[in-house]
Amino acid sequence: MNAYLQERRKLIDEDRAQRVDTLRTQSLSPVEQHAEEIVRKIRIAEAASVWNANGTDIFDYKPDNASPNLFPGMAFLTGIEFRINSPKGARDISVHTKLFKILSKMPKGGLLHAHLGATADARKLLEISLTQPTVHIATSGTLTPQDLQKALPEFKVLPPTYLSSLESIADKTYVKGEYVPLQKARETFPSELGGTEGFDNWIVNSLQINPAEAYGSHNTTTKVWSKFTSVSAISEVLLGFMPIWREYVREFFRSSIADGMSYVEPRVFFWHKFMTGADGLANVPHREWLIVYEGVMNDIVEELKEQGRQNALVGSKIIYTTMRFDTMKELEWHFENCIALKQEFPHLIAGFDLVGHEDTLKPLLEHVQPLLKFQERQVELGLEIPLLLHAGETLGDGTDADMNLYDAILLGTKRIGHGYSLVKHPKLMEICKTKQIALEVCPISNEVLRLTTAMPMHPLPIMMNHGIPLVLSSDDPAAWGCTGLTYDFYQVLVSSEISGLITMGELARNSLKYSCLSQQEKERALELYEKQWGDFVNWVVQEYTTDGEFKA
Repeated sequence: MNAYLQERRKLIDEDRAQRVDTLRTQSLSPVEQHAEEIVRKIRIAEAASVWNANGTDIFDYKPDNASPNLFPGMAFLTGIEFRINSPKGARDISVHTKLFKILSKMPKGGLLHAHLGATADARKLLEISLTQPTVHIATSGTLTPQDLQKALPEFKVLPPTYLSSLESIADKTYVKGEYVPLQKARETFPSELGGTEGFDNWIVNSLQINPAEAYGSHNTTTKVWSKFTSVSAISEVLLGFMPIWREYVREFFRSSIADGMSYVEPRVFFWHKFMTGADGLANVPHREWLIVYEGVMNDIVEELKEQGRQNALVGSKIIYTTMRFDTMKELEWHFENCIALKQEFPHLIAGFDLVGHEDTLKPLLEHVQPLLKFQERQVELGLEIPLLLHAGETLGDGTDADMNLYDAILLGTKRIGHGYSLVKHPKLMEICKTKQIALEVCPISNEVLRLTTAMPMHPLPIMMNHGIPLVLSSDDPAAWGCTGLTYDFYQVLVSSEISGLITMGELARNSLKYSCLSQQEKERALELYEKQWGDFVNWVVQEYTTDGEFKA
């Protein structure tokens, strides 16, 4: 039996030899080892006490049993019922666990895949918008208790000289489609619709995908993307107003730092050539966006210095993004614009990407010619703007969206956004490993947008076990009612019995290693990370140990 067990152990070790955490686990400090053991014990305990994993035998269930099926890594928004604001979703349960508390304090390195316009809390966006008198709201739907959730708000920024005689969007005299000052609309929202609180909830719900939509009415990738597009269109108007955008960027930085990120590399949408200024006119060019972004970042740096936390943020760069449906002429304009911005702000522009629903929009193959010309222009000018392309965010096998992976790799993408279908392609996995092309994996996004039903079904362990470079990212967290990266780390950690705290730390290091920071900047960021990691594992041991024994 001993010989068998030795052979079994050898086979397991060989099978896991390519994982990102393999080398690290062989040289842990005593404190790291202790922290790892603590986290594993907590995960086992909470699997039973919180998620009831393995607590019910299959023979205990009856055919008509409709009780909720709770398990680690379950669908993020799922509750006991598919209803808005369901109180029993994985999102809401996890925040009360010890594991979540631990991960919320863990230094997470960098955020490499997040669309800026859906990173900060939706309520915060509304709060910022309410400070702007020129923001107006209309609706084409009927605002009754029965139909409120079906009616969508429409925002518009009007010049300061515009005077509206309307004060309510919910009284009988309101004409559908007419714009009312946002502040007035909120103040006059009728009590039968919930008053100001009901107004806030209505707006916030329009900016999020709720359980009933994700798992009921919009439970296919195409349908849920239609809802996701609606959410983006509503927020886009607000975030296209410079006074709001400036404060939203500030909130993005603050919330990211609070969640343990020391570097952020958001994708910024440059499809619209101008943002609306304080005068209500669309006249703010892209270069002004970058000036404001950098100004806010510098403000945050000064704030941190005053708090004695100057090492909490090592920097930020921006990924220039436009749409996958752009014409060749439009793409050429964006390429030249991106080059001009890179020349003026070389420290801010990290790379270039094309975004949008891969299954229905143009495949990369149709953009290859202009993308190659873009790269040729960089050589001529002595510039380097890496491609950081979305590819393989699909369930398809051989579809255009799936084939985007081949083109992304042939075009020399530095990282792959999502790469969900990569595990169907052994040669491409080998190339990603050999060339160190990191995958920006967004676990919760993939689940909410219906690529998988829950974390245990996600292909992330396949990618990890094949030694493919990975970073965890949040994509559009505000659209599913959260912010930061802790939720994604949590879902990954609880759904595996192999990965542990050390694995999470290695994934965080990857986010700095595969970022668009210069080599010198990376070395500094990683050096600071090691200090943060050391403080963190010491905290875990102190917090959950009494007299040398594990404290439940």
